[in-house]
Amino acid sequence: MKSKRLLAGLAASVVVLAACGSDGGGGGEALTELGEGEGQVNLIAWAGYVENGSTDPAVDWVTGFEQETGCKVNVKVGNSSDEMVELMQSGEYDGVSASGDATLRLIAGDEVAPVNTDLIPNYADVFEQLKNQPWNSVDGQPYGVPHGRGANLLVYNTDTFSAAPEWSVMWAADSPASGAVSVYDSPIYIADAALYLKATQPDLGIENPYALDEAQFAAAKDLLSQQKAIAGQYWALYTDQQASLESGSVTAGTTWQVIVNLAQANDAKIDVVKPKEGATGWSDTWMISSKAKNPNCMYLWMNHIISPEANAAVAEWFGEAPSNAKSCALTADEDHCATFHAEETDYWTDVWYWTTPTTKCLDGRDVDCVPYTEWVNAWNELRA
Repeated sequence: MKSKRLLAGLAASVVVLAACGSDGGGGGEALTELGEGEGQVNLIAWAGYVENGSTDPAVDWVTGFEQETGCKVNVKVGNSSDEMVELMQSGEYDGVSASGDATLRLIAGDEVAPVNTDLIPNYADVFEQLKNQPWNSVDGQPYGVPHGRGANLLVYNTDTFSAAPEWSVMWAADSPASGAVSVYDSPIYIADAALYLKATQPDLGIENPYALDEAQFAAAKDLLSQQKAIAGQYWALYTDQQASLESGSVTAGTTWQVIVNLAQANDAKIDVVKPKEGATGWSDTWMISSKAKNPNCMYLWMNHIISPEANAAVAEWFGEAPSNAKSCALTADEDHCATFHAEETDYWTDVWYWTTPTTKCLDGRDVDCVPYTEWVNAWNELRA
């Protein structure tokens, strides 16, 4: 139940974003050696990622870090990826907990620097599936350290469905959930349509749901228009969907595991599944500013936040799978990692993490793909 207060930050993480049409690398140089801490570190973070006991005295992975390193932690909560990018452009912050729909913009805009993982000992224990990915690296060079992850799942009402449905329940004109379909309200949701088309219309040639040429993008828009006719809710705040699941006013929808946990705790008649077609998802990354005034403290923070103890605490508080493989043995709830599938390698092989679409196709094709500015325009037209 403690995650209830914190997910608004994540819910806002995929509001309207500018596009990243460049494939440039980040600015600055990676540190070659770690010096003494500068005495402070200035962070931009999602709500719940940097807790010092002021929200709940029992939730604190900051105080010990400050005492051990001498680096006082100053944090600005970011309410959206757009806001985080703007704040990083100011040059006033040392680092940011960026979602995959912002990381490429930060890299291409030279707002963040590559990281020397040799100076981050806990990086060795991060799940390999999260390292050197398109949203947190360029040509094998890491641009941050993975923080946590989650999948966007299919939730369904167990009174309406006697068995777990497939993704078609979200798209078919004759869906048994027609009029009661709950849709995530964000341009990045276009990738969910593309992922369904990838599985059901192979002739379109979709290889990556974030790399769509004009024809593929048009097909995704058509599918979303079809879905609009059966939608009963578009949600951005997790509490909106949670309330609808508990009341039974929606019977199928795209969701997060933590929303399901919260609703089930209030006796909602629901269950959740990751259908055979796979799912989209998210993975957040701590990145260092290319203009960081306190780079040593920032490196110390990046190592701390992915340490087994701190990463276990933040994953459990926020409601996500930790990035450090050793964290699972340290959560207060011994079933936490099982619930969030943290250690199940196969579970994540068909999860497509949010990545900012760029003009240069992310699937390697030598054609132009539709950049995120056009995703924003298309979503605004759909929702008008």
